[in-house]
Amino acid sequence: MKRRFALAALGTVALLASCAGLADVRERNARSKHPPLGEIRVIDGTKVHVWIQGQGPDVILLHGAGGNLRDYTFDLAQRLTDDYRVIAFDRPGLGYTDRLPGFGGLGATAGESPLEQAAFLQSAAAQLDVQNPIVVGHSFGGAVALAWALNAPTDTAGLVLLGAVSNPWPGDLNNFYNITGSAFGGAAAVPLITAFAPQTRIEKGVQGIFTPQHAPDGYVDYIGAGLTLQRESLRANGQQVLTLRPHIVEMSKRYSLELKMPVEILHGDADTTVPLHIHSEPLSKQITQANLVVLQGVGHMPHHARPDETVAAIHRAATHAGLR
Repeated sequence: MKRRFALAALGTVALLASCAGLADVRERNARSKHPPLGEIRVIDGTKVHVWIQGQGPDVILLHGAGGNLRDYTFDLAQRLTDDYRVIAFDRPGLGYTDRLPGFGGLGATAGESPLEQAAFLQSAAAQLDVQNPIVVGHSFGGAVALAWALNAPTDTAGLVLLGAVSNPWPGDLNNFYNITGSAFGGAAAVPLITAFAPQTRIEKGVQGIFTPQHAPDGYVDYIGAGLTLQRESLRANGQQVLTLRPHIVEMSKRYSLELKMPVEILHGDADTTVPLHIHSEPLSKQITQANLVVLQGVGHMPHHARPDETVAAIHRAATHAGLR
């Protein structure tokens, strides 16, 4: 019995070592193929990746779960640079931005809250002399955009929320987050995913986010899915999503009293990832200055499915805030 246990333990160690080696290779390849598009800045010892182009009033772009700033620079960001100084961040733990101090590492389960992420990115924005920005957030990034405004209600000109997480939801999350966000899954399953996830599964996952639309040609190659599959990014994303709901419960109690700036909400009625009736419809009633635009037949990626309407929403927010 002892001999069998010892052999099993050795086999497990060998498997994990093999996974670690393969994961190292895939992570290096991902970073080589998809290097930082912007610059790396350091805020109190923590690295943040930021992309900046254009001139005019400041517009901040915050990406969703599992993504990075490339989701915006694929198309939307360039549509804005003639009218605004556009600043896109990789959120903490994703892309090329570090996790926040006190988070991460094997055995960890805590995820950076929207308020903590917003506070860190606001420190980075202050270093760039950002003042009174329009803050655009997609999905989880929408929760961070709301947190940005709650942190600085008098220095946030307006919000544009795209299929944004904003209110508590019923039921459980996808098992993927339960695995990648747990202590055991983070240690055992995440290296397997990083090492062995096939390209076909990655493409299927991306397509699922766009349904019922299709991902634009070249999007999968451009976005750098391999960056998302990095072990620390998988753990960060899983932990942030898995621990998000209690933070949303508390944040949602503050919207009606504290958010007085213009808020443009774009949400597809075919979004099954962040359902319209759970999130944006209630939000439009919680915020006095909110304007909800329901996009018929659109799924979870409104800024790709309806880029012109997204730009128009940003212009409206800027106009109502007196920036245009």
